[in-house]
Amino acid sequence: MTETVDAFRTRARAFIRANLEPLPSEGSSLARLRHRLSDEDELAAVAREREVQRMLFDAKLAGICFPEQYGGLGLTFEHQRAFNEEIAGFEYPKRIQVPTFTPCAAVLLDFGTEEQKQAHIPAMLKGEELWMQFLSEPGGGSDAAGATTTATPDGDGWLINGSKIWTTGAWWSDWGLVLARTNWDVPKHRGLTVFILPIHQPGVEISRIEMLDGSKEFCQEYMTDVRVPDTDRIGEIDAGWTVATRWLTHERMLYSSPLVTLPVGEARGGGLDIDSVVQIARDADRLEDPVARPLIGEAREIELVKQQLQRRVGRRMAARQLNDQAAALVRLFGGATGVRASTIVFDLAGAVGGAWVPGDDGTATVANMEFLLRQSSCIGGGTTEMARNVISERVLGMPRERTLDKDVPFRDVPRGPASRS
Repeated sequence: MTETVDAFRTRARAFIRANLEPLPSEGSSLARLRHRLSDEDELAAVAREREVQRMLFDAKLAGICFPEQYGGLGLTFEHQRAFNEEIAGFEYPKRIQVPTFTPCAAVLLDFGTEEQKQAHIPAMLKGEELWMQFLSEPGGGSDAAGATTTATPDGDGWLINGSKIWTTGAWWSDWGLVLARTNWDVPKHRGLTVFILPIHQPGVEISRIEMLDGSKEFCQEYMTDVRVPDTDRIGEIDAGWTVATRWLTHERMLYSSPLVTLPVGEARGGGLDIDSVVQIARDADRLEDPVARPLIGEAREIELVKQQLQRRVGRRMAARQLNDQAAALVRLFGGATGVRASTIVFDLAGAVGGAWVPGDDGTATVANMEFLLRQSSCIGGGTTEMARNVISERVLGMPRERTLDKDVPFRDVPRGPASRS
């Protein structure tokens, strides 16, 4: 019989408090941004999260909404929500949630063969395999269908050549979900195929990208004659856009997915949670400031509306009351409000947020870096401009934007130097 939510909650609470470390009292997102990890510490943190994931799996607390035949529990989103509430304030395998469980595991569940699911889903749930999505390309921007990474037939497999970029954590991950072009003689949406491949193998070179704030979490991958057996193909040949469309839907929903653990109160998809916003106001001695208090209230309002929007869209998609492209509503709101939230933090920090004193790892560093990087919330995960197009055309049913390459073979479509084959 299905375990009741109350029984599951009680069991989860007992395990968490007996086995997992409590987080520092300071807001988790603020602590993360203040204390950048060295490479050694990052690898140690990844190893610990793998260990915690295995502990959860052995305790039958992992894969709460995953099918039982692949190592999950086959329970409901209400069970996952109870777990999110109970694990708040404790360590959890943060890096494994996204993109390993969604979109990667979600895509495998949607389109993978039975052999692929049996081989990889249990390994993901045990923390043995961390996955990345090889989707964006240096010359492609948000036009995923314009991929120029190629997969050419090679006996009973394929040779992949090309480059992917903006892959968070690829240097410490195990597998990649790759969108590649298998046919240049048809329009761009019709010549794509999806593959999976081990990241650390001959022919794959990983280059880390240093960001404005000194972090090197983003990577660019160069693939040269990387051989992939046909058994590692996801979906039909040249039908990869069908897979990619669903893939992008999972990416837009991310932390609203029932496959993902997100402790209650933690910021969704980066940024600062409300406790951290309050901490910054406190550090700036502005908690009682009549100008600052409405800003704190606005930050809380954004957080609440985002949570409710994600829940509502997720429920209506599950009930088939909205098509899966409605995930773009969540993406657009998150991007637009992410910019506003970063601006609120900067305003709360006041004068100390306008200058960064070397060696200072407090409010000033967090506030000014959040502000300088604020526009990234409208770019990463597909631009908000793309989300607006999806909403207008595929949710509201407005006329599609006119394109000049609709029926043109992709090899004949003009492209800039960086994206030419």
